[in-house]
Amino acid sequence: MDAALAATGIAKAYGGVTALAGADLTLRAGSVHALLGENGAGKSTLIKIITGAVFPDGGSLLMDGAETRFSSTAHAAANGVAVVSQELNQFPDLDVLANLFPMREPTRGPLLRRAEMLALARPVLRQLGVDVNPRRRLGTLSLAQRQLVEIAKALIVRPKVLILDEPTSALDPASSARLLEILRVLRDRRVAVVFVSHLLEEVLSLCDEITVLRDGRTVLAGRPRAELAIGDIVHAMLGSLPPVATRGTRRGVDAFGVELVDVSVPDRLSGVSLGGGRGEIVGLAGLAGSGHTTVLEVIAGLRRPSHGTVRLPDGRAAPRDFRAAIRAGVALVSGDRRRVGLMLDKPIWENTAQVASVALGRGGGLLRVGPLRAAARELVDRVRVRPATVDTRAGLLSGGNQQKVVLAKWLAADPSVLLLDDPTRGVDLGAKAEIHALLRAIADAGAAVLLCSTDLDELGAVCDRVLVFHRGSVCAELTGDSIDQHTILHTMNTGVVEV
Repeated sequence: MDAALAATGIAKAYGGVTALAGADLTLRAGSVHALLGENGAGKSTLIKIITGAVFPDGGSLLMDGAETRFSSTAHAAANGVAVVSQELNQFPDLDVLANLFPMREPTRGPLLRRAEMLALARPVLRQLGVDVNPRRRLGTLSLAQRQLVEIAKALIVRPKVLILDEPTSALDPASSARLLEILRVLRDRRVAVVFVSHLLEEVLSLCDEITVLRDGRTVLAGRPRAELAIGDIVHAMLGSLPPVATRGTRRGVDAFGVELVDVSVPDRLSGVSLGGGRGEIVGLAGLAGSGHTTVLEVIAGLRRPSHGTVRLPDGRAAPRDFRAAIRAGVALVSGDRRRVGLMLDKPIWENTAQVASVALGRGGGLLRVGPLRAAARELVDRVRVRPATVDTRAGLLSGGNQQKVVLAKWLAADPSVLLLDDPTRGVDLGAKAEIHALLRAIADAGAAVLLCSTDLDELGAVCDRVLVFHRGSVCAELTGDSIDQHTILHTMNTGVVEV
């Protein structure tokens, strides 16, 4: 196969910190190429250089055999390089159609040719299974739907090189399967696809070639998938696999934590009853829209139930709004860290102070920078954010370290109920293992932890119990050896535990 794009000896440093130190990546037409590595390994920087968002300090970039240097993302896109970023680059106040053609709408004179836009958009949306009106405002869609819209935006331009950064991280299994089938079609069309994912089984099932970065260098270059097993990839990424948190022994879970009794939310939940004890991690699993994430919203005061009761650890009823929930000891950690979890333009210490000092007013009415920075240093050490000082802007951190800062922000408030919605979305293996261990420590310290995750292996790794949702109701409670990926996936899709 011909090389559609080749990056050779790429080097890049930021303020004396080396991000890439001679990285290589060769993409072939008609091949799906996995780009793997821990957070901080250099994947994002290499992608930014290939797509024209960042200029390299050294190395060369060849497109169709000719040396090139993209001056901007628009320049790269004009040459057939499309990217779907893990962190969505969208306009929530505009409709879906406008988000599919940003800055490239077909026009006739001063008028948009919306009929032509619709004709181009509808087949791609249909192929991806996005069953929404293209005129609907994007901000009203779920995270999974918005990610599919972002993928559709890239496919509409029929790229030569398509870069997908964690494309399935917010998708339910059916949407993921549909996307993977589309990628096989793109392979037949001789599109060069870069596939970035932390789901190694997914990588092995889909990709033709695998490249691994570690510490800014290519340590495994374009190896055929058939030559590698998961263990080989893990060794290349990490050198060794970090210890993962083991499933808890449910110590102290008889202590009351949080409880829902016969809770209903129109079109979302129907008579749901469940509980999570102090010292316990309870997983909530389900397809997108099945109701499991709505449970978190109800407990956090973001959505009012039409029927039923909610009790918190202190015996009080569900809070009426999010601020009241925070005051009642409820923390909500979102996987959409860049949109709702962090102030990317602010330093770490300002982010960690947002809940305990700003929302709860601890430390008095006057915010003193010295104590806030000292508290941030303790939190950063606790969650192992690295390499960074508390004065580092959150937007400069890797995805895994950003998510640790989100956790640190909530830990500063010492919550009695910790709610997590895909907390390790787009996080590498090492950071994921550290976050899992941290969640177990939080539960062991007496918090009730409820975890929604699209990573089914994650549910099996850390949860004491898993409640599976199907069409707004709890259809199964899994414990012990029944908490495995196959059982969860089958139950999510059918509403019945496979015998």
